[in-house]
Amino acid sequence: MTGIVPQRIKTISEFHHIIGLPRPEHPLISVIDLEEVKRLPEKPFSRILDFYTISLKRHGNGHFKYGQQHYDGQGGVMYFIAPGQVFSPPLKIDETSVSAISGWALYIHPDFLWNTPLAKGIKKYEYFDYSVNEALFLTEKEEAIIITMMQGIEREYMANTDKFSQGIIISMVETLLNYADRFYHRQFLTKKIENHQILDRLEQLLASYFNSSDLLTLGLPSVQFISEGLNISPNYLSGILKVLTGRNTQQHIQDKIIEKAKEKISTTELSVNEISYELGFEHPQSFSRLFKAKTGLSPLAFRHTFN
Repeated sequence: MTGIVPQRIKTISEFHHIIGLPRPEHPLISVIDLEEVKRLPEKPFSRILDFYTISLKRHGNGHFKYGQQHYDGQGGVMYFIAPGQVFSPPLKIDETSVSAISGWALYIHPDFLWNTPLAKGIKKYEYFDYSVNEALFLTEKEEAIIITMMQGIEREYMANTDKFSQGIIISMVETLLNYADRFYHRQFLTKKIENHQILDRLEQLLASYFNSSDLLTLGLPSVQFISEGLNISPNYLSGILKVLTGRNTQQHIQDKIIEKAKEKISTTELSVNEISYELGFEHPQSFSRLFKAKTGLSPLAFRHTFN
């Protein structure tokens, strides 16, 4: 812990000033070409933005570190930040210079979305809750689509605004978000080796937890506990698992519970109450309900199948 309080940036105009750009044409929405950024802090700093950030960056030297991973290539990297999230720039360019970074960024204040379907609908895009080291890595075709969308948004709000402008821009933003959803799904599919390694680590983590005394002392493992153990945000982990297995993290935890329950029911003489407590349940009724929901049998009925 450094004790440094994150810098809070309340308006898009304030952010423009910090990075050396003139006031935005529209106070609630802005698209910037990152090559036009005049200044960046000498050292990365944590900040809290009170508006949505959708950013696409390219790295001219082709070698960079994002989060905890190194990457080679000059493709676009996207990240998504919701208002109020603490953001510490994770990017480290090995042969650093501001000119090595290019790309586009879209900033949207929540007030721009007020009283529109997207104001609530934007919460369905789970990638706003992904941590920044779980970025979206674009192919050249995907990058071209995103840039075209951002440039179109910029042209619309730069034109003479009328009663149609906000609706058109909202529609374009929603289309951009839907493309990002599609591209994240593609990333889950194409990063098979890395994602299967995460699945293997998940199975090892669950097996270790259920074979230790943690169940008795700490209770059932939570999704947050599992994701922290894998150093992945909960939503990103569930996204990977849904693509690989069709089940989310909570369902994987429940599968492990049922696996251990079946083992204890069939190989020991422990009562259902004793088994439920050993598996971390505070109330045996909760265990019995879960077991029947998953197997179609009560714990006692399952035990009788072995007699």
